[in-house]
Amino acid sequence: MTISRRRFMTSAMAGSVLAAASGSELVSALASPASAASPVGDVVGKITVGYQGWFACAGDGAPINGWWHWSQNWGQPPSPSNNGIKAWPDMREYARGYQTAYANLNNGQPATLFSSYDQQTVDTQFGWMRDNGCDTAALQRFNPTGGEGPTRDAMATKVRGAAERTGRKFYIMYDVSGWTNMQPEIKSDWTNKMKAHTASSAYAKQNGKPVVCIWGFGFNDDNHPFSAAACLDVINWFKGQGCYVIGGVPREWRTGDGGSRAGYADVYHALNMISPWMVGAIGDAAGSDSVYQNINVPDQADCNAHGIDYQPCVLPGDVSARQRKHGDFMWRQFYNMVRVGAQGIYISMFDEYNEGNQIAKTAENTSMVPSGSGLLALDEDGTACSSDYYLRLTADGGRMLKGQLALTPNRPTQPVVSGNGGGGGGNLAAGKVTSESSHTQNYGSANVVDGDAGSYWESANNAFPQWVQVDLGSAVSVGRVVLRLPPSWGARSQTLSVQGSSTGSSFTTVAGPSARTFDPGSGNTVTVTLSPTTTRYVRIAITANTGWPAGQISGLEVYAT
Repeated sequence: MTISRRRFMTSAMAGSVLAAASGSELVSALASPASAASPVGDVVGKITVGYQGWFACAGDGAPINGWWHWSQNWGQPPSPSNNGIKAWPDMREYARGYQTAYANLNNGQPATLFSSYDQQTVDTQFGWMRDNGCDTAALQRFNPTGGEGPTRDAMATKVRGAAERTGRKFYIMYDVSGWTNMQPEIKSDWTNKMKAHTASSAYAKQNGKPVVCIWGFGFNDDNHPFSAAACLDVINWFKGQGCYVIGGVPREWRTGDGGSRAGYADVYHALNMISPWMVGAIGDAAGSDSVYQNINVPDQADCNAHGIDYQPCVLPGDVSARQRKHGDFMWRQFYNMVRVGAQGIYISMFDEYNEGNQIAKTAENTSMVPSGSGLLALDEDGTACSSDYYLRLTADGGRMLKGQLALTPNRPTQPVVSGNGGGGGGNLAAGKVTSESSHTQNYGSANVVDGDAGSYWESANNAFPQWVQVDLGSAVSVGRVVLRLPPSWGARSQTLSVQGSSTGSSFTTVAGPSARTFDPGSGNTVTVTLSPTTTRYVRIAITANTGWPAGQISGLEVYAT
């Protein structure tokens, strides 16, 4: 069974105690703004998520032929006594689930799990990345020379395809934990297998160079016995191959003590980007503040002095350990990493259900976990959270990193979207991701959710039918759609229907088609009342317009009631 990070980091993390910090704002001086070693690229200035892609199920066709990482004994289905995870995924958007040995969910549904080997799974998860500001995925690649190799090779191809289809970037992140003959084999694997993926338009580039990460050099434990000379040789070899090299390093890399081996300063300083590991080191906001003061500020200064980019780690917290505090723990880290001047942020992890540290969609409440499993849901502290909450939180953290959201210690993301889960009655479509059949000039689909009555979407002319749609981010109950045109426009009638979909590929008509009149006397507003329906994607399909030979919408608002 592959050694995962949680299995060997506990003792190393326990060896170093961080200074305590009060819950109030730290008084220490902020780090001066970072002098970025590199310009914005696919990792600098971006949100990168660690992507395991290491879940398989019996019967999914994967070469590994077992319940890979879902259970302790991969030859047997997961159950309360054969469990490998700390949190249960929200399974509602996966096309295929595999029956486990758990009892049914508390809502009566069968307890099924997804397989990363199914392309639809990877496409769905990369779609979540696209919809929530996750720019780049770091595909974890452990020692590929053993029995897991063929499945990992296939996963690299599946990730490449998903990244290309969703407009995301990806790169290979070698985890050298337990890799006995690492030094020659990592070079061979890159040359003979992984380097081919850099030909993809989706492969991450920084400073014009393909990105590769090596996680595990310098860790002071038996799973990372590599000498400083061997580590430096591998880093320089990759740089000689024209790569931009990131190092996943111990948090004490700069001081050379605690979880770091001594005498590795030259190894760390040979890297293009340094990404210290934080899982297991902190579990609350005060811990993040202590790390900011004692580690991040001097780390950033050291990186600046050596022309190295800094990519600190942000984690949502372990669900099973009740660390998350409905997002406050994660937001404090975003705040600290942005104010320190980090060049990029690494999210640990996207799909790490084993450590309960995932941002991917997760069971919202006890109705969505297997009966008798003992697993906690996102509402474990009494605050209701939608399954996509930590994805949305990541999107806002990314906006703050990129200067699109002012630096703030106050979490702006609501645990439940207005109108979802019984809370509020706000516009569910505001600011969400949109798409369209076509547009003319600069009248794109994003204009329908920007809250500006004067901006609008207009399709290609003389080419009906046309459509515009909004992705609400998760399946919610929808009861009303409000459509708007600029108030100054003259009256017109558009023949349109309202369609809904849970997947974004197959749509069902929920209202219409019908001629709808936009009258400036009533604000050029049309309200379509629906029988309550649960949907994620809301599409307005238009087949005629008496005012112009194209589809036109300036506002697309969606409400629960």
